[in-house]
Amino acid sequence: MKNKHNYLKNFSIVFSIIFIFNIFSINNKALSNNFLLEKEHLVLDLKHNIYWLRCSVGQVWQGNSCKGKAIKLTMEQVSQAIEKANEQLGGTWRLPTRKELESIVCFECGKIKINKKLFPNTPYEPFWTGEKNSWSKNFYWSVNFFTGHTFGRFPGSIPNFVRLVRNR
Repeated sequence: MKNKHNYLKNFSIVFSIIFIFNIFSINNKALSNNFLLEKEHLVLDLKHNIYWLRCSVGQVWQGNSCKGKAIKLTMEQVSQAIEKANEQLGGTWRLPTRKELESIVCFECGKIKINKKLFPNTPYEPFWTGEKNSWSKNFYWSVNFFTGHTFGRFPGSIPNFVRLVRNR
């Protein structure tokens, strides 16, 4: 009887730990992919240890939103935009990796598949990543914030929207 009691006690403890872990995991996903607002125009991504610019290239952070019109850039123009961002904002800005950009897709967010509070006025179209598609040296990966899907079918000469990141 004592062994059965110990078994039930141990099972109860293990079950409680698993239950708490699952609850924490579910809540963790609801916390916008582990983001924490750091400054007005930046979002700190704790999972990837990077800072995101809250506005797309072409927009400016004013008050609590992104003002102006986001612009589409070719990969050649992206290099120039990164140089300007480094000069004006300091730091070493870059295009996000495919994994980083996919991590801000929000399938529960409605029409635009991105958290509008963290990234206001984001166009619901493809955004560049800094990664080339391995099956073609001319094609880059992009993430579409209308569908939430990733595509590797755009050559660098086609303009797409841009959101920059820098390492923490």
